[in-house]
Amino acid sequence: MKKLPEILAPAGDTQSFLAALAAGADAVYVGMKHFSARMQADNFSVKELARMVELARREDRKVYIALNSMLKPTDPAAAGRLIRRLARGVQPHALIMQDLGAVEMARQAGFEGEIHLSTLANITHPAALHAARRMGADRVILPRELDIDEVRQCNDACPEGLDLELFVHGALCYCVSGRCYWSSYMGGKSGLRGRCVQPCRRVYKQKSREGRYFSCLDLSLDVLARNLLDMENLSSWKIEGRKKGPHYVFYTVTAYRMLRDNPGDPSVRKQAEDLLKQALSRPTTHARFLPQRQHPVTAPNDSTSSGMLVGKLARDKKGALEFKPRMELQPQDFLRVGFEDDPWHRTVRVTRRVPKGGAFTLPHAKGRPPAAGTPVFLIDRREKDLVDLLRRWEGRLADVRGGSETSVDFEPVLPVRLDKPGKGFTVLLHGSIPKGRRGGREGGVVDGLWLSPRTAEVSRTLVSRYSWWLPPVIWPNEEDQWKRLITQVLRNGARHFVLGAPWQMELFPENAKIAPVAGPFCNVANPAALAVLERMGFRGAIVSPELSGEEVLSLPSMSPLPLGVVLSGYWPMGVTRNPLQPLKQGEPFLSPKREPFWARRYGQNTWIFPGWPLDITAHQDELKAAGYTIFVHMKEQPPREVPEPSRSSSFNWDLTLL
Repeated sequence: MKKLPEILAPAGDTQSFLAALAAGADAVYVGMKHFSARMQADNFSVKELARMVELARREDRKVYIALNSMLKPTDPAAAGRLIRRLARGVQPHALIMQDLGAVEMARQAGFEGEIHLSTLANITHPAALHAARRMGADRVILPRELDIDEVRQCNDACPEGLDLELFVHGALCYCVSGRCYWSSYMGGKSGLRGRCVQPCRRVYKQKSREGRYFSCLDLSLDVLARNLLDMENLSSWKIEGRKKGPHYVFYTVTAYRMLRDNPGDPSVRKQAEDLLKQALSRPTTHARFLPQRQHPVTAPNDSTSSGMLVGKLARDKKGALEFKPRMELQPQDFLRVGFEDDPWHRTVRVTRRVPKGGAFTLPHAKGRPPAAGTPVFLIDRREKDLVDLLRRWEGRLADVRGGSETSVDFEPVLPVRLDKPGKGFTVLLHGSIPKGRRGGREGGVVDGLWLSPRTAEVSRTLVSRYSWWLPPVIWPNEEDQWKRLITQVLRNGARHFVLGAPWQMELFPENAKIAPVAGPFCNVANPAALAVLERMGFRGAIVSPELSGEEVLSLPSMSPLPLGVVLSGYWPMGVTRNPLQPLKQGEPFLSPKREPFWARRYGQNTWIFPGWPLDITAHQDELKAAGYTIFVHMKEQPPREVPEPSRSSSFNWDLTLL
C-alpha cells in the first residue's frame, strides 16, 4: 500500500513552528538568517534550529532548512561553513536549495541529510528529473504551473531514489519561479535571493484600463488534493507561507491532514473547507490544476491582498478614522490597513475585544493618513484555544536543551581557473529569423536564434552557422516536441547550443556531438556552480545579468569555463505561463510610476519586458580584460506601439545586489 504523502508546513518564527507540530504536520520547512528565499520572514539562528530539530525528532517529525538563495561569487565559502555547522550541530533532515553551487558546498561540507531542489531551480519537465537525481538530489519540488496530468507525467518518469513535492496551498507568483527578475531589475532586490518587493502586485494601466493584473490569488487545491493520493512518487504536500502567522499554519495544516486522511468522507471534507476559509489567506483559486477547467490566477479588479476583509475606514463625527468590523475582533488580532503599495499601508494590533458592528478607531500614526474607504484586513489572530495549545508546546520546547554553538573549519575546494579562455566572439541573439541575413560566424560575430517550431524555415545549409538557444522554461506537455526539434537541427548540422536550464542537457541524444553553453537564465553566479556545470558537460556559461559590476568582473578569475555576458538588449522582467488577459500583447502598459512595459508570447510562455533595454556595452573593454569571451546582444524588437526608450539600464552593474 502506498505511504500517505507528508503534510509539509511553513514556519517563519517559533510560534508558527509550534503551530505546525500542534496541527499534526509531518514535516516543517524553515529558513535561516542568511541564504533563504524568504529573507523578510523572521527566520532562525543555528542555536534555535538545533532545539527545534531535536523537538521534532522527539515527536517523529522532520525539519527541512531552506538555503535556496542564489550564491554570489564570494558566497560559497560562507555557505559551506554554515552547512557544516548545520551538519554538526543541527542535523536537519534535508536542505532545500536552488543553486548548483550550494549543492556542491553541501557535498564538500559533509552534509548527510537529503538534498531537495527548490522550484527556483526550475526543474519543469520529466527528463530533467534524471539529471537532478544524478546530481545527488533526493527530492524535486515541482513548479506551481503544472496541471494534474503533467504532475502525473513527472510522477511516472521519476527515477528510483528521487521523490517529488508539490505545493497544494499558498501564494502564487505570476512569473515562473526562478525566471522572475522584476524586483531585481527595478532596484537590485532579487527574488532569487529572497528580497523580492513584489512589484507585480501593484496597479498597472493599459490605455483606459487599470488593475492589479499580475497580483495572483492564492493556490488552494483543497478537495482536489485527493487526486494526488495515488501517485507513488509524490511524497509531500507542501503549504506555502513562511511569512504567515501561527493561525494560518495551524488551520491549513489541520485542513490538509483531514483531506489526506479522510478523502472519501464528505463531512470531513466540509470541515476542512471551512478551516481553509478561516485561514486568512488571499482569495483562492485552483489555477491550472484541472487542464479541462482552468481557473484564473488573478482578479485584477478585486482585492488579492492577504487576510480577511473586515471593514472599510470612514470618518466619525470628530473626524477620526474608524471602521465597523464585519466580525468580532479579539485581543491580539493583527490588522493590515490598505494594500502593501499604498502610501499609508501599516499593520495594527487589536488591544481589546470589539464586537461585530462595533467601532474600532484607528490609532494615530506618523505619515500620510489613509483615505476614507481604505479596506482593513484581518491577517493573523490568537484564539484562546490556539494560544493555550501553543503554550503547552512552548513547554515542550523549553525542555529541549539543543546543541551548543561550535566553530567549524571549512575551506571550499573551488575550480582551477581556465588558463586559455579562447578567442572571443559576439552573439547577436535574434527574437525571430532575421531577414536579409544568412547566418554567420564571420568577423567574430555569430547569429543566434531561439529554437522553435519555426526552425524548419531555416535552410539546412545554414543550420550549422547559427547558435541555437533553448527557452528558459520547458513544460512536460511539450518535452517530446523539444526532443524532436533538437534531433532535427542536430541532423542538419547544428552543434552550438545555449541552454535555458542545466537540466535541458537531458533532451539531447546520448553522445550528441555538441558544445553546450549554460545560458543567462541558468542564473550562474559563483565558481562552485561553474564547477558543477563543467562536470555536467558544459563548455561555457553566460553569467547571471543580476550581478553587480564588481561581481561580474570577479568571476573569470575563478572559472573553469569560458564565460559570457549579456551586454545589451531587452532582458525580460519575467517569464510566465499564465494568460495575459485582459491586457493585450503588443500594447504598452504602465506602472504606477508611468514606466512602460510590454509583453510577447512564445509558445506556452509570455515574456514581460521593460520599455527600456539593458546596456552595459560601455564596460566591454573591462569585461574583455577580466577574461570574458562571449558577448551577447539580445535583438528583441519591441512592438511598434511601444514608445522609443528615453533611457537604458545598467541593471545592477552600479548597485549592490541584495
